[in-house]
Amino acid sequence: TLSGRWYASYFSSSEWMRATAISLSTALLTVLIATPVGFLAAYAVARTTPRLGSVATAIIVLPTILPHIVVAVGMFFVLSWGGLINTITGLTIGHVVVALPFVFVVMLSALRSYDFSQEKAAVSLGASQFRAVVDITLPQLKMSLVAAALLAFISSIDEVIISMLVSTGSASTLSRRMLVSLTDVIDPTIAAISTLFILVTVSVIVIVQLTGNRSALVPGGTER
Repeated sequence: TLSGRWYASYFSSSEWMRATAISLSTALLTVLIATPVGFLAAYAVARTTPRLGSVATAIIVLPTILPHIVVAVGMFFVLSWGGLINTITGLTIGHVVVALPFVFVVMLSALRSYDFSQEKAAVSLGASQFRAVVDITLPQLKMSLVAAALLAFISSIDEVIISMLVSTGSASTLSRRMLVSLTDVIDPTIAAISTLFILVTVSVIVIVQLTGNRSALVPGGTER
């Protein structure tokens, strides 16, 4: 029976806490990298020609189309060549590859409904293109950025296949350690951790939904 005992077992275990710290740090790094890169990619696609944009979109979302194990094996060989196996850097790169398409799709959808004439007006009044994007575009897309960042975070936390191949031993993530533990012994602590995973995932979904609803209520904004 699942009880507070198993939650206490989780929080008092140095191994579980180390795996949790690795997962959280990797997820935060993934958000910090995937969110701006995904936005820039979406911005470039939104401003380029439809044909070139279609090609770029297909390349960026490819990791979500290919079987996940294929992406994981490819990342394993690339990271092995770079000597990044069992490192936070290698793990983060793998998670960014998986999270980037989610950020890209969210931001591209937001930019499709954005009125770029506002940027042109700012530039015509003397602002640089960079200042126009930072001061005009980003504030109006902040809700979509929050939603994209949350999706990147949860995709990293839940990622297990790439983690199985590129992180072992002391560099294991929480999801990898859970899966490995299931093969050794049935530990109720895993069930307790699973409920926390579900709680985090549901919380992110609720936040994203509330973010979308708030965007829809903003008068005169572009995110409707």
